[in-house]
Amino acid sequence: MRADNEVFIARELLSREQLIEKIKRGDYLMIAADETMLKDLPAGNWIAGTIPYFMTPDGGVSDKNKIFVHTVEGISPSKAPRISIYDVNSISRIAQETPEHGFTLVILPALSEIHLSYAKNAPDYPNMYFSPIIGWIAGIHLSDMGNLSPKVGFGPANGMLADNQVVAMHIPLPEQQLANINTVNLFVQGDGPSFTFPQTGFHVDACNIDGKSGNLADFIKTNNIDTRWPLVANYCGVMINVSIQQVNDNSVNLYAPVFADITYRFAKPVDNYIESFNQNLPKSDVDKIAFSCNCILNYLYAELEGKKTGSITGPMTFGEVAYQLMNQTLVYLTLSSSR
Repeated sequence: MRADNEVFIARELLSREQLIEKIKRGDYLMIAADETMLKDLPAGNWIAGTIPYFMTPDGGVSDKNKIFVHTVEGISPSKAPRISIYDVNSISRIAQETPEHGFTLVILPALSEIHLSYAKNAPDYPNMYFSPIIGWIAGIHLSDMGNLSPKVGFGPANGMLADNQVVAMHIPLPEQQLANINTVNLFVQGDGPSFTFPQTGFHVDACNIDGKSGNLADFIKTNNIDTRWPLVANYCGVMINVSIQQVNDNSVNLYAPVFADITYRFAKPVDNYIESFNQNLPKSDVDKIAFSCNCILNYLYAELEGKKTGSITGPMTFGEVAYQLMNQTLVYLTLSSSR
């Protein structure tokens, strides 16, 4: 049971009118919606990211007219959240500005310079891993790829929308509350060949395949690789995915960058997404989840439209943040009391 002086996060779908009412009331909000829903919102205590895909209590939804809102409640007036915006020159400060006892919610625009910078450098930022940093990568409807850019919204500056900046909400917690980040990644490395790349980036062509020169696009086409399964790197037992966006004539576009000289393999196939997610989600965490997001590719490949993933609700995103960048991974934050 939640104590009166503890922070919690309400999660709900709202109309634009209901959202504006909450903004005008001064609520602290994280907003996920299509860009058309985010334009011309009043200034206030909010951050936002563009995305029209959601997991709701009734199942998966793709709708440009819906708005998913996280509301931070139970805030002490003396410990109000702080909302920040970062560019490529200042993003390295984010972990230093996370509350010593609390957590940070963050949103980055997909496929931008700052997205790549965070993906490459976040593990080495000062103070990283001392306090929880969790969030997601803003995207667009897949039918708008190539025509629109993902954006983030910064409420304090009259709802400014930006495509190469990061927004964050730093949220202090009372001493008796603890925040923890968890991930559910269904993928492990398969038994196929290894891949290494000469450069870090979202766009790859030449690579080494089992130590021999090759081309990733050619390999995928020649071997009829199912690109629903990501490339996976094994970082001392932690599996980090890199999802395939598009296979071109001689190159491949990715949803997350590969890193130079890191070894990747294509993932083992997953037979049943929903059953696997439910089996891998610890039952003890379900009632403590305050924030969660899941990858748009899990939404598509598991055909989650209209289907439920237990009690998990939130945006379906172009990437996830659990300190560092994740891909095709469910990430969630729990808030628990030490009492």
